Amino acid sequence: MMIHIPNVLTREQVLRCRQMFQRVEWVDGRITAGPQTSAVKRNLQIPEDDPEALECGQMIVSALYRSALFMSAVLPNRVMPPMFNRYDEGMTFGSHVDNAIRHIRGGSMRTDVSTTLFLSDPEDYDGGELVAEDTYGSHAVKLPAGDAVIYPATSLHHVTPVTRGARISSFFWTQSLIRDEAQRGLLFDMDMAIMRLNQDHPGHPSSVQLTGVYHNLLRQWAEV
Repeated sequence: MMIHIPNVLTREQVLRCRQMFQRVEWVDGRITAGPQTSAVKRNLQIPEDDPEALECGQMIVSALYRSALFMSAVLPNRVMPPMFNRYDEGMTFGSHVDNAIRHIRGGSMRTDVSTTLFLSDPEDYDGGELVAEDTYGSHAVKLPAGDAVIYPATSLHHVTPVTRGARISSFFWTQSLIRDEAQRGLLFDMDMAIMRLNQDHPGHPSSVQLTGVYHNLLRQWAEV
C-alpha cells in the first residue's frame, strides 16, 4: 500500500534544502548500494555525513513526526537519518527490493517502510517516476516538492529514466513498532475510521470502545 503524505515540508523549507544542496559534493550513488542493486543503480548522492544533508534530514524527520498521517500509517519506532539523491538526464534505478537491514550509527535497524520525499517540482524534470509493484499492479508516483510517499520496503520498485532536468529527493527507511505489514495496515484503517467517527459524531461512545480495541491490538502486536 502506497500512501501520499502531502506538505511534509513547506515551500520555504524545500527552497532552503535546495540552496544547501548547491554547496555540496554529489558522488556516485552506488557507494551505498549492495552487490545486486549496484548493477541497476545510476544516480548521484550526497555523502551521509555531509553537514548540509544532516541539517535537511533532521528538518524532514521533525516534520514527519508532526504528521498525523505518517504517524498513523507507519507507527515509527526508529527512523533512519534521511539521505538524498539526484537523477540527472539519463539516470535511472532499475527494479530492486531494499535491503532488509541498514547499519547506522549506534547499531542496525530493520527496514519496514520506505519513504521518498520529493524536493524537485514535477515540471522541473521529465521521467523520474517512482514505480512500486504489488498484487494489484504497478503504481507510478511523481509528487510536488515537499510531499512524500511511503510504501512497504518489501515492494519491488524502480525509478524510471530522467529524460530532462534533474530529480532531487530524500529517501530513507523506518523500523515500525509493527513488523507485520498486514497488522500495520489493519491498525491504520482502524485509526482512520476512529478519526472519521470523531469528526462525524463527536463524543459517540463507540469511539471510546474502538479506541480501546485499537490500543489493545497495538499492545499485543508492538515490538519496542
